[in-house]
Amino acid sequence: MPSSVLKSPRAISVNFAIMRTFVRLREILADNAALRRKLEQHDEQIKQLFVLLRQMLEPPKEPPAKFGLHSRQRG
Repeated sequence: MPSSVLKSPRAISVNFAIMRTFVRLREILADNAALRRKLEQHDEQIKQLFVLLRQMLEPPKEPPAKFGLHSRQRG
């Protein structure tokens, strides 16, 4: 979740909004079997979305390339 990586108040509030949305979605699904079946059809896509989101939140494995002008050292 965003607040586990980003410690800002906005990230925390977004995290709460996401959790409230999933709780509300669960309540709706308990009452609406047709909607539940429709979401289950897209279950794999939803899982892939969360995998991509987790990858985006991970820090880079390599330092970013240097940006700008560089001088050459002659030796």
